[in-house]
Amino acid sequence: MLNSPITFAIVGFGNIGRRHAEHIMANPAAKLVAVCDINPELRQKAPEGVTFHAAIEELLHLSKADVLCVCTPNFLHEQHCIMGLEAGFHAVVEKPMALSVAECDNMIAAMQRTGKMIFAVKQNRYNPPVQAVKELIESGGLGKIFLVQVNCFWNRGDAYYAEGNWRGRKERDGGCLFTQFSHFVDILYYLNGSIVAVEGWTHNYAHAHNTEFEDTGSFVMRGANDAIINFNFTTCSYERNMEGSITIFAEKGTLKIGGQYLNTLEYQQIKDTTLPNINISAKANDYGLYQGSMSNHDKMIQNVIDVLHHNMAIMASAAEGREVVNIIELMYANAIPI
Repeated sequence: MLNSPITFAIVGFGNIGRRHAEHIMANPAAKLVAVCDINPELRQKAPEGVTFHAAIEELLHLSKADVLCVCTPNFLHEQHCIMGLEAGFHAVVEKPMALSVAECDNMIAAMQRTGKMIFAVKQNRYNPPVQAVKELIESGGLGKIFLVQVNCFWNRGDAYYAEGNWRGRKERDGGCLFTQFSHFVDILYYLNGSIVAVEGWTHNYAHAHNTEFEDTGSFVMRGANDAIINFNFTTCSYERNMEGSITIFAEKGTLKIGGQYLNTLEYQQIKDTTLPNINISAKANDYGLYQGSMSNHDKMIQNVIDVLHHNMAIMASAAEGREVVNIIELMYANAIPI
């Protein structure tokens, strides 16, 4: 007997919410039944046959969906996730999971209280080079990791910050590590584990007129596995995104995952093996005025279906989403503004 489609509702129907809708509707095992946004103009963008709601309370009361995709601004993730869980929905929560570990803990408590699940959106984990390196590390093929270099060199211009009144506001946005680069923190964690010591420097060089936090930072960290990590980021790359990379130096090999969006295996020298030559065309999340990480939301939606229908493993759990937020909190807490 075939399983009935997993039904989805979306709160927050901006750029990323519409990306979720696109992939839900493209999946034959999924069905989009409702969307919600406080902007009434977005009603016109709701797909045919999909109910539009102007308030989340109305959506949660009237919709019978299995899953709520939380695609609202960062500062609303905790509130909207908990509301969805308590209304009987599983929750898919866009990055970052929340803006503090305390908020994540509240969400996890609600998950445990309701018996529902939280899926943290970490779509870069599906990138083929990331998966290849993850398998190599787990098999022992790299041995002990010594040094990890993370570079995130992106562009965010005035038009980006003018698109939403939450962008660039410390209490609503959180900072570059939450909004632009939490996926890179996640891949660092996914491949190398937790962080136990941090020191770094931050400064707002080019965005002081429209943001309340840094646009550039450099950190030196120590992993729980004693690896030394250097993490550099900026949104000051001139006119366009230039690089997103993770380079690993280890006992049995050296390799670099690179490209703009962790979409290529740029070089490798590994004992007794060679990974497949991966150089895929970056299918970035393209939002017109700017680009984000690679668009693997189709795989994320499929993972939700596989977990709920077939009891398969979740790609990014609430506990893992919490740990990414914990690392970001550590970085900010140990950053010296210059």
